[in-house]
Amino acid sequence: MRQLLNTLFVTSEDIYLSLDGENVVANRESAVVARYPLHTLSAILSFSYKGASPALMGACCTRGISLSFCTPWGKFLARATGEANGNVLLRRTQYRIADDVGQSCRIARYMVFGKVYNARWCLERIKRDHKMRVDGEVLAQTSGKLKDLLPQIAAETDLESLRGLEGAAATLYFGAFPQMILGDATLFAFSGRSRRPPRDPMNALLSFAYSLLAHDCASGLESVGLDSYVGFLHRDRPGRSSLALDLMEELRPCIAERFVLSLVNNRMLKASDFEWRESGGVYLKDNARRLFLSKWQERKKESITHPFLNEKLPWGLVPYVQALLLARYLREDLDAYPPFLWK
Repeated sequence: MRQLLNTLFVTSEDIYLSLDGENVVANRESAVVARYPLHTLSAILSFSYKGASPALMGACCTRGISLSFCTPWGKFLARATGEANGNVLLRRTQYRIADDVGQSCRIARYMVFGKVYNARWCLERIKRDHKMRVDGEVLAQTSGKLKDLLPQIAAETDLESLRGLEGAAATLYFGAFPQMILGDATLFAFSGRSRRPPRDPMNALLSFAYSLLAHDCASGLESVGLDSYVGFLHRDRPGRSSLALDLMEELRPCIAERFVLSLVNNRMLKASDFEWRESGGVYLKDNARRLFLSKWQERKKESITHPFLNEKLPWGLVPYVQALLLARYLREDLDAYPPFLWK
């Protein structure tokens, strides 16, 4: 269990939450593990199978404390809501900003800034950690060009121009991406992004990782009361969780791409783990997908010091914390949305 931003995160699968007077009590079997005064909390997010007592749900609804439930894997399940739902004000703010292209750009540029910043540091980390195995000049040149784009992104006020800068940065970054592949260069040869369907094993891995990350971002947004389908950078499209795609932009390099590279560079996958279909698509087989998911969950448990909060937390909570920070910005509790800037 961890308290961040006045939010109680229950990360243990076997914790049952109950109410004792003005306190939320964490129980494991018949023993009390911890207790927290309700007046210190604005939200509770539980990843436990055990759930919470009806009395606690009622107390949270009465006091305006958001109580949300996710599976231990991070899938959003439900949120306890009383007669009056305070999240309606948050969502109305979200919708108004999404309808205003200028205000949308103001938020989107922070997310794009975070994406390009983190992509640059992925290159820098590879250059530093494997300097004898990579072309340091190529990585340094690409890193420098990405660095030069950051002030332009931070100052951009036009949404279409911002998308152009994001596209230019992605072209630069993926142009240098093969330099970061230190595993089987033949099997995982990479000449650019391909999707729907992925055309090679590396793209198959990236697409799967992006899907998992988008899922975690959507769960984080829904858990804090935001509508994951109404975005700022990605515009409305039926069936697309646009705000989740916005939020995951800054997390793609440091969570999804670094994870895929770790699997490839540690030679955890081989050609027999992939299925080449007549349509031209390449997909992970069931056994490889299970391995991928297992390693993904392990990575989510590893700790990271959050650059804005300066507190340690598991990687798996990063999308939820960023969703909380976004909600706080929309409520005007923060002057600006702080993207996740990894080093």
